[in-house]
Amino acid sequence: MSIWAFLQQFWVDLKAQKLRSTLTILGITWGTVSVVVLLAFGMGLEKQNRKNMHGMGQGIVILFPNQTTKPYKGYPDGRRIRFTPRDAEILEAQIPQITSISPEFRRYGTPVRYKNNRTLPNIIGANEKYGEMRNIIPDDGGRYINRRDVELRRRVAVIGDKLKTLLMGDAPAIGETIYIAQSPFTIVGVMKPKVQNSSYGSRDEDCIFIPNTTYQSLFGDVYLNNLIFRYDDPEASEFVTASVYNTLSTIHTFDPTDQDAVFIWDTNEMDKFLNYFFIGFNLFMGIIGAFTLTVGGIGVANIMFVVVKEKTGEIGIKRAIGATQRTILGQFFLESFAIVMIGALLGFLISVGMVELAGLLPIEQEVGQPEISFAVVAVTVVLLSVIALLAGYFPARKAAKLEPAECLRQIA
Repeated sequence: MSIWAFLQQFWVDLKAQKLRSTLTILGITWGTVSVVVLLAFGMGLEKQNRKNMHGMGQGIVILFPNQTTKPYKGYPDGRRIRFTPRDAEILEAQIPQITSISPEFRRYGTPVRYKNNRTLPNIIGANEKYGEMRNIIPDDGGRYINRRDVELRRRVAVIGDKLKTLLMGDAPAIGETIYIAQSPFTIVGVMKPKVQNSSYGSRDEDCIFIPNTTYQSLFGDVYLNNLIFRYDDPEASEFVTASVYNTLSTIHTFDPTDQDAVFIWDTNEMDKFLNYFFIGFNLFMGIIGAFTLTVGGIGVANIMFVVVKEKTGEIGIKRAIGATQRTILGQFFLESFAIVMIGALLGFLISVGMVELAGLLPIEQEVGQPEISFAVVAVTVVLLSVIALLAGYFPARKAAKLEPAECLRQIA
């Protein structure tokens, strides 16, 4: 059968079952929209959650000193552990998996002044590696703290974007002088605005970052608030954690099994949780859409069964003049696939429109930006193919197995 002849016959069959055909195509359309839009929103939500979480830094580990809960080598429990900048150097030297590490001082309540504007921000002292780990990216024209700043104890500062607006409004900040505890500091960078939904102090947009050596000279602090580092292989989490406890327990003389002595916040574990969570979430969304699509597939099968019944005589004539079972099978398969493809095409067009419309709504911060990715399209196409195959197979098989004599007898 030529393509033109097939299309003519297909159009005749659709007109013969107008209501059923329309409802079935709409069923496939709605099912396609359900799968595509639900998965698109799922993907968008996943990306936004990862973006929000990584605002604090990606793949970082924060170490907080605490108190011992076990006696060890003659020392009682309840001893307070205190970190020093030297601990960062030892950890980096003894654990090769650590690729970046920084000490971190924090101070609240110190007055910061620019001209007549004053505030009490969070002041952070860290080294040159801290900015990259914590996603503190300087805006155009500025820079972050570098190695020479740390070595020379320069009085330079990088400030959060919100703090810059509070102190200076829209005026340029690079090269301006601010006063931290009455000491002048030159602003060398302003942080680019970023989304950050987690922190362990205050949001970076409200902070001032200075070299840790300068911080010690200015305030005289000896002990750190915490250490922060990044390691190269997320799969090595348990090994790195054990190595950190062993190294710190040697430095500070506590039981390496006393995990309360040092609290470790490994953000890689949250990444793993999100990965598993969104696999399940997107699978659930896909299943909901697949059930809706299945209803449309049942409608396709019903139409094709009706068409087979109405064309029994025609099938008998075709078989009598030499048409094979494969020919009959192919005809009904093609009709099933054609119905599914019409509904799928409409569904994809509507889905694209809905996703584009959703992109105009102010919902990105809450649920992300839905996107029709290759993965979404691939899953939808696979589901549609399976539905079309199953919806066409059983009616086509029934038509192909009809005996020519029995079909002709029904005509007579």
